[in-house]
Amino acid sequence: MAVCAELGEDFGIEEIFGPGGRFACCFADYEDRPQQRQMADAVQDALKKHYHLAVEAGTGLGKSFAYLIGAIQAARQQKCKVLISTYTITLQEQLINKDIPFLAKALGGCFQAALARGRNNFVCLRRLEFARRKQQGLFDSAADELLRLNAWASQSKEGLFSELGFVPSMQLLNAVKSEHGNCRGRKCGHFNKCFYWKSRRRLQTADIIVANHALLFSDLVLRQEKTSILPDYKFVIIDEAHNIENVAQEHFGLDISQWRVNFLLHSLYNSRTKKGFLANTGYTQAIELVKLCEKAAENFFSLVLQWRQTCGGNGRVREKFVEDIITEPLKKLRLALAVPAKQAGDDDERFEFLRFADLLRILQADLQDFLACSNEANVYWIEVSDKSKRKAVSLRSAPINPAVNIKQCLFDRFESVILTSATLCCNNEGDESGFEFFAQRIGLEKFKPLRLGSPFDYQRQVTMYIEPDMPEPDNAAFMQTAAEKIKKYVKLTGGRAFVLFTSYKMLETIANMLSDWFSENNIEMLVHGGPVNRSELLRQFKMDRGSVLFGTDSFWQGVDVPGQALSNVIIVKLPFAVPSHPLIEGRIEHIRAQGHNPFFKYQLPQAVIKFKQGFGRLIRSKSDTGIIVVLDSRIIRKSYGKEFLTAIEECRVEIAAD
Repeated sequence: MAVCAELGEDFGIEEIFGPGGRFACCFADYEDRPQQRQMADAVQDALKKHYHLAVEAGTGLGKSFAYLIGAIQAARQQKCKVLISTYTITLQEQLINKDIPFLAKALGGCFQAALARGRNNFVCLRRLEFARRKQQGLFDSAADELLRLNAWASQSKEGLFSELGFVPSMQLLNAVKSEHGNCRGRKCGHFNKCFYWKSRRRLQTADIIVANHALLFSDLVLRQEKTSILPDYKFVIIDEAHNIENVAQEHFGLDISQWRVNFLLHSLYNSRTKKGFLANTGYTQAIELVKLCEKAAENFFSLVLQWRQTCGGNGRVREKFVEDIITEPLKKLRLALAVPAKQAGDDDERFEFLRFADLLRILQADLQDFLACSNEANVYWIEVSDKSKRKAVSLRSAPINPAVNIKQCLFDRFESVILTSATLCCNNEGDESGFEFFAQRIGLEKFKPLRLGSPFDYQRQVTMYIEPDMPEPDNAAFMQTAAEKIKKYVKLTGGRAFVLFTSYKMLETIANMLSDWFSENNIEMLVHGGPVNRSELLRQFKMDRGSVLFGTDSFWQGVDVPGQALSNVIIVKLPFAVPSHPLIEGRIEHIRAQGHNPFFKYQLPQAVIKFKQGFGRLIRSKSDTGIIVVLDSRIIRKSYGKEFLTAIEECRVEIAAD
């Protein structure tokens, strides 16, 4: 997206944000927000003087305009690219479709902005053509889907799967998506029309690149290996920055699911359907090796599941906890694919053979890493999901302290990184002490802190009710009592409530307890984790029919429901992470070994930040009003409870009486 006019090399914050500034001239309902101007000034200064900046920007401050102004000016003045990273697609779309076009109009500026997407989001025209030629043997029953996808690709402007009017099978998407190791570049006959390379060319000419955290970290990791997936950028602005620790631990860890192994093998050859890449090729030796790998994988994951059920404790593993009966068959299959790759007369077929060999190499290496627990800085554990008829087993690992990895690839590489979110601080102090937990978790050592409150009037707009006589959350009576209190407060607001839980188990139990009551009172209950996906649940809730949404982790943050559709947020339990989870356990051990108290150093501040996120769901505009309900009486009975209350915006607090 290009937007051009005349843009001065320097412009003042007052000139833009002030009562008579450019924004006020372009926007009839413009509100002058001192906090927004203060943030814009700080971002501008950090990018000009090259230092790291952390900004906690309260809800409604308008932080995206504040950092975009600094980003545009830095890009123009220093003739460089600025990368802006968000966690959610919603915020990405807001930036690229709404905020940036508005700024272009307001500033009369000349700059280019582009949205960066991961390569796998694009269809590869060469692979699509190959799939059409080989469809008889490749797919189970996707011939119609392939024809529809081909028709779409012939007229698509962007070639993004998100533009499709239907959801193709994973098998088909996997066979036609663009991939780094399966690209012929300029040698490809489709290069000039290639959707991915068109996107890359737009990024090359952009001043502002908008990406997500996952793509940012993929690029940062590759840059450590002297390559990249994004053009060079000088500065990084990270919005929704409270999520980067979790994103980083995904990138620096492992996730080897039984599904991943089976999907790869079945893509080569499915013994049940007689379909797959090797079908009808005549390479019987490779097909037999796929069958052996399939059997080895089944036996291996059975061993893992048996270990988990009999002696696995919380699932945390040590090296060689089970016998490695899988990596050698995978290696034999990988080496066997080299023969037909050399013999293939069709270049496209050769590329596919090499792609499968590379995927097998990565899988083999990941499994060997996991079984050897080779990285002492990581925790290794087993996860078992009971959501399907067959138990789904995953092998997971993550760094105990991702700060080391983040510092090395991000803060040590770039002179100025701006980090912002509404929830970075564990208290209401504006100095570094409030940011201490966040900074330590991500390896941010030298930076300037800035804490800016919300322009909303929480004293007028919010009342918090605390139930003082609730049983302890681990008491058998807690859930029944909590269910009764939920009835009380749902009645008070006529539905229109989020009920936030810290675990699916508690959510399901209380939802079952209240199902009949909700039906009797004609209140729709929307339950997270059921057959309806998260986006659809949220869409239904926003229709403002007085419904009540029971949600877990992902509903504590990144959910925006302005207006009276959400008038009540019920926090069932203070959001402490489960201390027995293998990763949390490993971090607690690590902190204790350093001579610190894990509760005050890690568990409490982590819970406080999540509590702030839940609190922040309620008020999204100056006209919103509502109640926050806390059913966990520890917030007033325990000495640490005040940490939760002092971290949020000041509002009216009432201790409920029966």
